[in-house]
Amino acid sequence: MTSAHRKSYGVKGAPYAHPSPTTTLKRVRSAPYFFLLPATILFALFFALPIGYAVWLSLHKVQVKGLGLGAGARKEVWAGLENYTDSLTDSQLLDGAVRVLGYGAIVVPVMLGLALLFALMLDTDRVRLAPVTRLAIFLPYAVPGVVAAMLWGFLYLPDVSPFYFVLDKLGMPQPDLLDGGPLYIALSNIAVWGGTGFNMIVIYTALQSIPAEVYEAAKLDGATPLQIAIRIKIPMVAPSLVLTFFFSIIATLQVFSEPTTLKPLTNSVSTTWSPLMKVYQDAFGKGDIHSAAATAVIIAFVTLVLSFGFLRAANSRNKQEAAQ
Repeated sequence: MTSAHRKSYGVKGAPYAHPSPTTTLKRVRSAPYFFLLPATILFALFFALPIGYAVWLSLHKVQVKGLGLGAGARKEVWAGLENYTDSLTDSQLLDGAVRVLGYGAIVVPVMLGLALLFALMLDTDRVRLAPVTRLAIFLPYAVPGVVAAMLWGFLYLPDVSPFYFVLDKLGMPQPDLLDGGPLYIALSNIAVWGGTGFNMIVIYTALQSIPAEVYEAAKLDGATPLQIAIRIKIPMVAPSLVLTFFFSIIATLQVFSEPTTLKPLTNSVSTTWSPLMKVYQDAFGKGDIHSAAATAVIIAFVTLVLSFGFLRAANSRNKQEAAQ
């Protein structure tokens, strides 16, 4: 005789009944969306929403009636592309862009060149205390940009810098690094000092992934360490060099903390020295948040175009080399 408890196993909706294949398939298909949901929410709240709000602000302006006093004297109205036109024809923004280009022409090649050199040196068999050396080169990257700029700023001041004291005792000339052309070298030095370590780690990690058999084959063919570095290591870490160059370009276009921190120490750094400094000055100095939003959107668009164009050119070149 079959008990009631045993009969319940075959009944639909029983406690131990297996889900249908359709239900299981739906759960499997919906599982990735549940994992993506937290990241999607954070992306929307802290990235997409601010960008959308900035675009909305850039398309509006404040209309002032009379003396601007009283209720309703100031009203936000539609401006269209007026803010973008004013920003693109602003001489301060164009001058700041030129200064940033000169700054980037120094920072990017020097920083990536040193990062590649240090990575190649650490990848050799003769290097001693490699972990300590890697940490020493990477450590400046861990220092916040404002702190680094402040430290270097005091080293640039003739009255408190130990370097100027030594140069004075040796009877050597004491250049003013915070005035005129040397200012570009002073600012570039801060960026190179802080960013070389990060780029070195990226390139060094790529070097570590190269199979040892490649080096052994090159040594059997009589290749010297210099030839191995030039003909094998550098070409094989080319994707990492492209990545570091991409990051460096973005950081250069968005330079802000270094000139802002050095500004109280010298009159050579204006409030609109870089495009991002002009955005800050328009938004919080002049109170024109709509014009500042338009300038910020332009900077973001230029960064996107340059980054996309560079990556596309690099990918096209890689495909051509792979086809050959």
